[in-house]
Amino acid sequence: MSDPRYSIGIDLGTTHCALSYVDLAASDGEKTEQRVMPVAQLTAPGAIEDLDLLPSFLYLPHASELTPGDLALPWTGERDFVVGEMARSRGAGTPIRLVSSAKSWLCHPGVDRRAAILPSDAPPEVTRVSPLESSVRYLTHLREAWNHAHPDAPFDDQEITVTIPASFDPAARELTAEAANAAGYGQNRGQMTLLEEPQAALYSWIQKSDGAWRKQVKIGDIILVVDVGGGTTDLSLIAVIEREGNLELHRVAVGEHILLGGDNMDLALAHVVARKLASQGTQADPWQLRALTYACRSAKETLLSDPSTDTVPLVVPSRGSRLIGGSIRTELTRDELTQTILEGFFPRVDASARPIARTRAGLTQLGLPYAQDAGVTRHLAAFLGRQVAALAELQESQGSGQLPLERDATFLHPTAVLFNGGVFKSPLLVERIMTTLNGWLAADGGAAARLLEGADLDLAVARGAAYYGYVKRGRGVRIRGGTARSYYIAIESAMPAVPGMEPPISALCVAPFGMEEGTDAPLPEQEFGLVVGEPVRFRFFGSSVRRLDQVGTMLDYWSPDELQELEEIEASLPAEGRTVGEVVPVKLHARVTETGTLELEAIPRGTDERWKVEFDVRGGAQG
Repeated sequence: MSDPRYSIGIDLGTTHCALSYVDLAASDGEKTEQRVMPVAQLTAPGAIEDLDLLPSFLYLPHASELTPGDLALPWTGERDFVVGEMARSRGAGTPIRLVSSAKSWLCHPGVDRRAAILPSDAPPEVTRVSPLESSVRYLTHLREAWNHAHPDAPFDDQEITVTIPASFDPAARELTAEAANAAGYGQNRGQMTLLEEPQAALYSWIQKSDGAWRKQVKIGDIILVVDVGGGTTDLSLIAVIEREGNLELHRVAVGEHILLGGDNMDLALAHVVARKLASQGTQADPWQLRALTYACRSAKETLLSDPSTDTVPLVVPSRGSRLIGGSIRTELTRDELTQTILEGFFPRVDASARPIARTRAGLTQLGLPYAQDAGVTRHLAAFLGRQVAALAELQESQGSGQLPLERDATFLHPTAVLFNGGVFKSPLLVERIMTTLNGWLAADGGAAARLLEGADLDLAVARGAAYYGYVKRGRGVRIRGGTARSYYIAIESAMPAVPGMEPPISALCVAPFGMEEGTDAPLPEQEFGLVVGEPVRFRFFGSSVRRLDQVGTMLDYWSPDELQELEEIEASLPAEGRTVGEVVPVKLHARVTETGTLELEAIPRGTDERWKVEFDVRGGAQG
């Protein structure tokens, strides 16, 4: 089979998807031939346009709502749903038939993500789909649009990279990979890769600079990537070091999962507008509030992208001509947008501030486990405080003295900041974070951080993903760092039964922080008992702060801030001639594959058998 012609990057976003590609044959070194593919999509019944972004919305029309051919696409005439711009605009008027935020639902451990649960509050007569299926439909549309635009370069023959939030847990990463496989990604070449979004944003910034990035960063820089997307806030730290005379980028840390982003802002704006309407004597019902949320999302994007616009009209239709009052007509102003988002989501706080734990109110009505504190700046303070020892531990593990260690610092001191996400089109939000961060640094005896300018806030993730597929082939600059967290498996202690008491567990490190792709990690000679022939649960933990634990380290105690339990995996290992429920002595062996999947094998004593438990722990681009 011939080598791929293109490296394709897919941004599977909460509110938008995008596709970028690098022509591998026409690129050399850091000089790349890169483009963004306009995605053919319906914008109205029977109307098709090519747009840079594919809105991540799925509309499920009533059987009699549209006429034959209204949903036809250039590559198919058979379709009973629509994704993209038409789905977003039509769904704003009929929100009970609109699926949104599928990506957020995909990482929600409290629901069955393969079950047909969306739209979450749709009446029984509306057909529902699963978060997994919704993602499959977005990814399928992008593949079909590519094949329509590039019939001479089939999608399945190209190098494919799909992005995920850095904070996605192994289960959400696995489900994303499953959605991509179901959409036909990597079926011919088997080269579909997952990449963290903040790293993709930094890759894009590097690629756009045409090599000039080396003049903007220096050895010892700690780059903070602040990525506020539609569904999550991702925080990452990347260090600039020197190796053999060349600048290298090493990922230092990623933040915990924070379900906080544009969705929260849209809902907050909808409540602001609803209160304004109530003061004028118009009370929006729950259905209208949901429609108002979608209208506010569109208005927010208009105000953020067009500085000359100060007011955007909002129209929320009634659910029937007999309803008193008919449609609700109002507006969202720039002042309302700025006040709500700036003060509500980016408040001025001290470096010692931490997210406030409180009962969720209006944010719970969408059914997603949003962050309880909407203050991005408080989450940022907590992240930097939690990582205060990261540089010292990194230098201890690598024997490098290039990173700046601030003595007596109360939080890790970034030296540069890169922003990603459409909300940062507002210079006020960028200024608020930079001012807040530099205030913390000054009070803690550190130098001010500088802004890395020139970021592509809408398309950086897709562009960076395509560039990553290019540098994976040994060209350009690569971000290194291994797995983003240390990973552990629970080992149950052997003890007599005690009424009302679960046997205590220990945590065995099977993949240390920074474990490289394509490496093996034989565990110590100690044997463990493995139950075969019946369903068993494997409990896993992850840590973003325990960087010095090695393979085989056994923890009998840990604080809640050190280890976080991940979604468990249920499996039934074959008895193969043994008694069902028998406990078989095994040794463990771990490996991180080239694609970032952790393979944990159990090897029974005295046999050639190998039982494998597999889940994806990709921490992004490695080297």
